[in-house]
Amino acid sequence: METRRLLRTSGTLTAAAALLLSACTAQDGSAPPTAAGGNVDRGVDRVLEPLSAEIPGSLRPYYDQELDWRDCGPEGFQCADLTVPLDYEAPDAADDIEVGVVRARATDDGEPTGSLLVNPGGPGGSAVDFVQNFAGVGLPADVRAAYDIVGMDPRGVSRSEPVECLTDEEMDAHTRTDVTPDDAAETAALEEANDAFAAGCADDAGELLGHVSTVEAARDLDVLREVLGDEKLTYLGYSYGTFLGATYAGLFPSRSGRLVLDGAMDPSLPAEKLNRDQTAGFNTAFTAFAEDCAEQSDCPLGDDPEAAGATLASLLADIDEKPLPTGGDRDLTESLATTGVISAMYTEQYWPRLRQALTDARDGDGAGLLALSDSYYERAPDGSYGNLMYANAAVNCIDQPAAFDGAEAAEAAVPDFEKASPVFGRNFAYSALICTDWPVEPTGRAHRIEAEGADPILVVGTTRDPATPYVWAEGLAAQLDSATLLTFDGDGHTAYGRGDTCVDGTVNSYLLEGTVPDDGKRC
Repeated sequence: METRRLLRTSGTLTAAAALLLSACTAQDGSAPPTAAGGNVDRGVDRVLEPLSAEIPGSLRPYYDQELDWRDCGPEGFQCADLTVPLDYEAPDAADDIEVGVVRARATDDGEPTGSLLVNPGGPGGSAVDFVQNFAGVGLPADVRAAYDIVGMDPRGVSRSEPVECLTDEEMDAHTRTDVTPDDAAETAALEEANDAFAAGCADDAGELLGHVSTVEAARDLDVLREVLGDEKLTYLGYSYGTFLGATYAGLFPSRSGRLVLDGAMDPSLPAEKLNRDQTAGFNTAFTAFAEDCAEQSDCPLGDDPEAAGATLASLLADIDEKPLPTGGDRDLTESLATTGVISAMYTEQYWPRLRQALTDARDGDGAGLLALSDSYYERAPDGSYGNLMYANAAVNCIDQPAAFDGAEAAEAAVPDFEKASPVFGRNFAYSALICTDWPVEPTGRAHRIEAEGADPILVVGTTRDPATPYVWAEGLAAQLDSATLLTFDGDGHTAYGRGDTCVDGTVNSYLLEGTVPDDGKRC
């Protein structure tokens, strides 16, 4: 069973701004390809320092609470609400908040190994939905037999005090905003859209907006670990979930158990580098799509992969000039069309759908690309949006300072972004402006995570991953004191649970037996 796992940095956040079979092979000594290229030590020397191993007395009531489990969702799942402090630095001076938790009990009749906490990414993805729709029923049977599968929606997400920023109608307008401005008027319109988005988040979330950082979510995980009765955290994180898991290891190395970090982020990279690297990652994925498309009889981009980017750029320029009808009350703008293409880069299973959508767009029908864009934004058929995009901005913009301090800086960076991706570069550069005038100051900065003293950690990277370029997995594995890197030579976003017997077998052995693969193992 496959599910889509997303990572959206501020560069693919909003449009007014963003599994397979193969054989496992022995390492051949050659360097794996990277999406962004170059050296893995491009970050900062700042290191995330661990917290005291002793739980402060002011936090002990949170760690000592008991959860009131109730049946919820599909049969076999239980939900509860975990109480955590809004502000860990002043738990007595601020309100508490409740975060939503779900579990699927271990299927083995014997004593379970413990809890496996999971996070699907985002930031903003619902771990509760992920457990109910995939992990609780779709992870390998042996893993589900051994562990209670547990998901916690991070603060600000879905069932955990969700941040809401715009009405559905306002979000429709927001996603249409041109993110490749051609003149001063379009630049001003983009800035106004970002300001309205940020103001809406502040009006809705209030004080919470300053307390949705990844560090605080990691501290919530530690409370949940203790409440569940686990001495150490066992964890499976995809995409942004790798940043959350690595942050936990950095803060609580002595309480870090078996951690699988699949589709890894590199926390040492500042926002501009993250966005530029991700631009290159999507370009790598588009190149793979174009090469595959050229071999198909129905490829709308022609039979020359090297010309595919220019053909797509020409189509997007035509849509910018004249949006396409879609058979409904919304037409397809350039921003929505680009988002539709980006959406299909996450998994090659979407490639046939993208070929058809591009063919239809070439013939004047934008419905296919609009549907792909709606999928990316998690827009339901009734026009309603979840809070994924709102939480995504809230977390990204507090975790790091903005990539750019204004439109002039974004424009100056366009050549570097277009070098990373001639098709997507300008879009990704201007999309990074979403955090520029955020209502609360960032509480985090780029930093290395070493987690000295943690148990062995397994980092998984996919060579042609669009959203979390392979070079990030190299970077994270190099930072973490006890990490081993498992490489999947393939396409798509993340690797575990997609059907590759080499990857799945390696991760299963690690989770179930603690067996760490040889360093440099490739599948």
